Amino acid sequence: MRRRDTIKTLLVGSLAGGAILTGCDPDHNADLANEEGLPEIDGYGRTGKEILRDEQLNSTEYFNEAELSMLAVLCDLILPADEKFGSATDAGVPEFIEFIVKDIPVHQLPIRGGMMWLNNRSNSEFNLEFAVCSEAQQKSLLDEIAYPPEDEEVEPGPGVVFFNLMRNLVLTGYYTTKIGIESLGYKGNTPNVWDGVPQDVLDKHGMSYDKEWLAKCIDQDTRTDIAEWDSEGNLVN
Repeated sequence: MRRRDTIKTLLVGSLAGGAILTGCDPDHNADLANEEGLPEIDGYGRTGKEILRDEQLNSTEYFNEAELSMLAVLCDLILPADEKFGSATDAGVPEFIEFIVKDIPVHQLPIRGGMMWLNNRSNSEFNLEFAVCSEAQQKSLLDEIAYPPEDEEVEPGPGVVFFNLMRNLVLTGYYTTKIGIESLGYKGNTPNVWDGVPQDVLDKHGMSYDKEWLAKCIDQDTRTDIAEWDSEGNLVN
C-alpha cells in the first residue's frame, strides 16, 4: 500500500466519526461582532473577537523566505500530489503551518529548530542545504527520522520529534481543506434510502411487515415529491 493510501485509510474513520462545526448561526456571530465594535465577515463562521485575532495573526510573519521554501519542500515530501489530487502545497499547507505557529507559539521553536537541525544534517551529509538537495537525498535524510529504530528505552532524538510534529501538521492542514476532503471521498452526513429489513431476513426469522402499517410509511419512490396543501390547509398530495 502506498504512503498516501495508508494516510487515507487512517483518516477516513476519524472523519466519519464526527463533523466540523463552523458557525452554526452566522447571524448570531454577526450580532456579536456589531455589539463589540469588531469587524464582520459574512458567512465566515467566526465571532468578532476571532475575526480580529485572525487579522492580527495574518498581518505578521514568522518564517523568512528561505524557511518558507524549505517548509514547502518538506510538506510535499510528506504528502505529494497523486494522479488525481494536488500536493500539500497545492492545498496551502505551508500557509496553514505559518498560521498555526503564530496562533500556538509553543510550536515555533520546535519547527524552526527542527528545520535548522535538518539543514545541519544535510550540510554534513551532502554539503548542501536541504531545500536544494536532490529528492533522493532529501528522502534519505527524512527516512532516518520518519522510520527510526523502535527502542522503548531510547528517547527519540530531535529529528524524530521534529518530523512527527511536521507530519501531524501537514496531515491536519491537508485533510481539513477541500482538496483533502475530496481525496478521501468523504461526503459527510448524507441521506440514504432504507427499504426495511430484507425479505430473506424476514423469512429466515418467520417475520413479516403488517401491510396496514406499511401503508402508513413513506414511499421511497416518492420521497423527493414536494407536498401540496389546499387553501384550508389540507394535504392534497
